[in-house]
Amino acid sequence: MSLERTLTVRVARILRQTPEILAFELAHPWGRALPAYEAGAHIDVHMPGGFSRQYSLARAPSSSHDGAYLIGVKREAGSRGGSASMHERVREGDLLPISAPRNTFALREQASHHLLLAGGIGMTPLLAMAQALAARGAAFTLCVFARSEEHLAFAQALHAPALAPHLRLHLDQGDASQRIDLRALLAERAPGTHLYMCGPGGFMQAVRDASAHWPEEALHAEYFAAPTDATTATGLPFTLKLARRGISVPVAADQTAVDALHEVGIDIPVSCQQGLCGTCVVEGDGEGAEHRDFCLTGSERRTKVALCCSRAKGAELVLEL
Repeated sequence: MSLERTLTVRVARILRQTPEILAFELAHPWGRALPAYEAGAHIDVHMPGGFSRQYSLARAPSSSHDGAYLIGVKREAGSRGGSASMHERVREGDLLPISAPRNTFALREQASHHLLLAGGIGMTPLLAMAQALAARGAAFTLCVFARSEEHLAFAQALHAPALAPHLRLHLDQGDASQRIDLRALLAERAPGTHLYMCGPGGFMQAVRDASAHWPEEALHAEYFAAPTDATTATGLPFTLKLARRGISVPVAADQTAVDALHEVGIDIPVSCQQGLCGTCVVEGDGEGAEHRDFCLTGSERRTKVALCCSRAKGAELVLEL
């Protein structure tokens, strides 16, 4: 596996948001500026126990917070240990290695209106987006879906004067008159509107179903994990043709393209290994690929391939490597 350069940050503050969610403010150990980022970006956090997880930055870039990063971590009952490690083992003052921010969920500048749909802890990248849009006076609506007021994370930020006029709050246990009907909300798309969604699997599928008639280029999603019915990264054997190097690399039926390239000494950075983060995306003949990722748009898939999960449609896949 390829390892990215890591940064070391200090856990400046830990704030409880809900019974299940903690917010972690991460600062440079010596007070220096951390790498810049744009709303929608995420980082990899390497935590005690050898776990590494991706977390979206939950605050728009702003000098008022001294450049510190903010993430929200929900304690998942069925997690593989990452959220448990953050909740139980990380304390204020601890040092943590992280990656530099990456953004595969960026705001589209051409949009005339931005519709942000957040399910639960999925609000983290969308909160940063809303703050960035408010700061520049852009048109947007932020719809947040949560179980109850008690389970609403980052409530103070959501109700801040800059965001409050743009906020629609759906509480499962709240006033029925304030609940949002997704099918009604998404029944018609105003020209120029772009939709951004992030949340748990069931929420994402519900939004996908309700927006099935929207143009693909107007839909933007970030997933926590690959859907449970996602196809695995294995399949029939094929060959990678590397156009720049002029060589071919065989990929076995039980092997990913990334692993095959690593075996011959070609370094491809990877992170989530589920086709979610975009770290392993390269230029290539996307039309010859069997795409299994959740980070590329339909138009991007014509010229790009996520190598951690995708395979060739036929016997060969050409890459610009």
